[in-house]
Amino acid sequence: MAKQFPQLEEAHQKFIEDQHMFFVGTAGAEGRVNISPKGMDSLRVLGPNRIVWMNLTGSGNETAGHLLQVNRMTLMWCSFTTRPMILRTYGTARCLHVGDDGWDDLAGLFPNHRSARQIYDQSIDMVQTSCGYAVPFMEFQSDRDTMQKWVDGKSDEDIRSYWVERNSHTIDGKPTGVPM
Repeated sequence: MAKQFPQLEEAHQKFIEDQHMFFVGTAGAEGRVNISPKGMDSLRVLGPNRIVWMNLTGSGNETAGHLLQVNRMTLMWCSFTTRPMILRTYGTARCLHVGDDGWDDLAGLFPNHRSARQIYDQSIDMVQTSCGYAVPFMEFQSDRDTMQKWVDGKSDEDIRSYWVERNSHTIDGKPTGVPM
């Protein structure tokens, strides 16, 4: 049975910290809904109603484009280990880029990463837990090093060029606001 909460409780925060990945869901006013898995050391709970996460360069940039249209975001964690549970945070989010007010303070919460494209700052208006009884058991082996290898083979200019070529519009053709 699903349960709703007005904010993250201590047990919720601990659950989030124990997970190796999370999912982000966003949608624009029209077009496709996007659900994207995220990993690495990229998320921080800053309080009972606030989560920030650093978005690294990827093949798409749907979240940024959707937030320019409709300011809502859902984050989700699933337990793949002993305790079955799914946890979601619902709310609004703002998108920060390098040079924006607040970027330096929030970026300082994470390991330095040359391909940091955005930081999302979610204001939570509801938390929901549900059973997760059908989620399979899976064992965590390690984080992938593929992103770091890709970054290591690129100059800062190469990364920015990639953003312009591959990340400046959503798959529906909407702008993402990525710095040019």
